[in-house]
Amino acid sequence: MAWFNISKAPKLKVEDKKVKMPSGLWVKCKSCGEIIYKKEVEKNLHVCPKCNYHFRISARKRIEMVFDEGSCTYLSEDLEATNPLSFRDTKKYSDRLKDAKKKTESKDAIELVEGTINSVPAVAAIFNFEFMGGSMGSVVGEKITRAIERGLETKKGVIIFSSSGGARMQEGIFSLMQMAKSSAALARLKKAGIPYLSVLTDPTYGGVTASFAMLGDVILAEPKSMIGFAGPRVIEQTIGQALPEGFQRAEYLLEHGMVDIIEERKDLKETLSKLLTMLGSKGSNS
Repeated sequence: MAWFNISKAPKLKVEDKKVKMPSGLWVKCKSCGEIIYKKEVEKNLHVCPKCNYHFRISARKRIEMVFDEGSCTYLSEDLEATNPLSFRDTKKYSDRLKDAKKKTESKDAIELVEGTINSVPAVAAIFNFEFMGGSMGSVVGEKITRAIERGLETKKGVIIFSSSGGARMQEGIFSLMQMAKSSAALARLKKAGIPYLSVLTDPTYGGVTASFAMLGDVILAEPKSMIGFAGPRVIEQTIGQALPEGFQRAEYLLEHGMVDIIEERKDLKETLSKLLTMLGSKGSNS
């Protein structure tokens, strides 16, 4: 004989006590897979404290890290891309530009500044990969050329921080022309004996690699940055062979003479200022 009727027993209410964690507190390292407290990564200059992976950063964050506080003047901020070919794929190019401007709070994929690095004068163009993959359109090419021309005018060393997928297909030939335009400007800079430092960050590809990015008096790269013209997958499919381990990594390019220095982010400011001084960045405020 049963002592009680289970069907008539009172039902217990189990409260859902799941704790909702605020979003944006943690980041996952793309290299080692560790989950890291975001503020710890930011404090470490956006470098993974576990494996030394260098996270991609915006142009403005890089400017804050490299240039002396309060020394920077932003140049040519009024330049904005248009849609010269009335290009449209799944959406209008003009709409893509609007979305990118809203997302990044920048007018295009590059920032142009003039300032000092450890009191050494310099002009710099800094790519922002978040803006349409750092693609090089007519505005990007124009601002790079203006940075070089400013270096010529003031005799200040020029630095370009590259982070790009290459030419911006939505501008067709207008984009491809920027390769020749920027390279010709660098030839004038070299003739004048003014130093040009190229800093390759992850990733640097396409027409950017095929032009100004590989024309530096000294070419530096951040650790493990992917650098090349076409991507590894495209190359493997084209040649029908497996590529060597580490192909297109900064370390591979250093070993094969395509890169001069691999420098960690924490040491980059000091290295740039020393190179500019050694190569003769004098500078004037004209």
